[in-house]
Amino acid sequence: MNIATHAVQIGLEWDTRTGAVTVPIYQTATFRHPGLGQSTGYDYSRSGNPTRQALENGIARLDGGTRGFAYSSGMAAIANLMLLFKSGDHLIVTEDLYGGTCRLFDKIFCQYGLSFTYVDTSDIAAITAALQPSTVAVFVETLTNPLLKFADLPAISGLCKQNNLLLIADNTFLTPYLLRPLDVGADIAVYSATKYLAGHNDTVAGVVSVKDPELAEKVYFHQNSVGAVLGPQDSWLTIRGIKTLGVRMDRQQYNAGRIAEWLSAHPRITKVYYPGLTSHPDHALMKQQSNGFGAMIAFEVENHSLVEQVLLKTELISFAESLGGVESLITFPEVQTHADIPLELRARLGINNVLLRLSVGIEDCDDLIEDLRQALA
Repeated sequence: MNIATHAVQIGLEWDTRTGAVTVPIYQTATFRHPGLGQSTGYDYSRSGNPTRQALENGIARLDGGTRGFAYSSGMAAIANLMLLFKSGDHLIVTEDLYGGTCRLFDKIFCQYGLSFTYVDTSDIAAITAALQPSTVAVFVETLTNPLLKFADLPAISGLCKQNNLLLIADNTFLTPYLLRPLDVGADIAVYSATKYLAGHNDTVAGVVSVKDPELAEKVYFHQNSVGAVLGPQDSWLTIRGIKTLGVRMDRQQYNAGRIAEWLSAHPRITKVYYPGLTSHPDHALMKQQSNGFGAMIAFEVENHSLVEQVLLKTELISFAESLGGVESLITFPEVQTHADIPLELRARLGINNVLLRLSVGIEDCDDLIEDLRQALA
């Protein structure tokens, strides 16, 4: 069955008593026991809630995992996954990582004895060179934020298996609609569900899918113990968003492809990062391994003064953080999403003072191009 069909069907089977086609919102903290030593399967909403479970079952099904988990944000999801490790453990991590993830690793988990080496995870040789005796996992963004490098998950998985390492893939930019990390060797897939999965810029959520049942039990232990779970209302909103994932991604990718081509020909644009362009270094690999190129674009303008002009002159495209929703958003990574990455690393990677990141929405493509045209004039 196609992923788009699975997405529409999330929660449909849940309410067998009334036949409701939309999963109910079980807005309750606790559940009544039918008798001493008996349970309905739900006791307390931190440990399990039917609305959240419908979402968790759904993301597991979309990713081909044995179990799914929903958290109060994408960062909460990643933080819970870091609890799988202990002091002294070392992780290899994508270097052009979302700034919030970098902050979580370097400012918080380093205090507890974890260490991280940042490498270009689109380069298998760089990952191999970073291996240490204490390395326990590789954490990659399947399509990096904001420079849109694509990770060769089958190759990385082979390396991880040879060295008994966990492979965790942040698949936020691609979603299971375009790539299923667990199918190509990842042990865990993690998402900021705030973005494409929920898709409407109206809720904050994180989800995880796990391949191995024993590993899933460990993830559940930490989810339940720490309690950064997604509430029933936000679980319902995320389910509602996922139902339209296929049609949204199709439209957003179409728009992104046209806009990337238009930007590439514009005299005031000096560089465009979009893997759907044949000039992108990962275009051929991504065409082979994924079902699309996503709807994120990064581009450099000719000078820094043009950055503020574009951010303030766009009318349809909102100057706002986040991404993946139906509305198009533009942001300035150097001072917003990636400010927590050290300056020297930003400079080396190319996250500079002329780089803009565009999350393409579902608006009419000609209208979006016209908005960019007038902003660049």
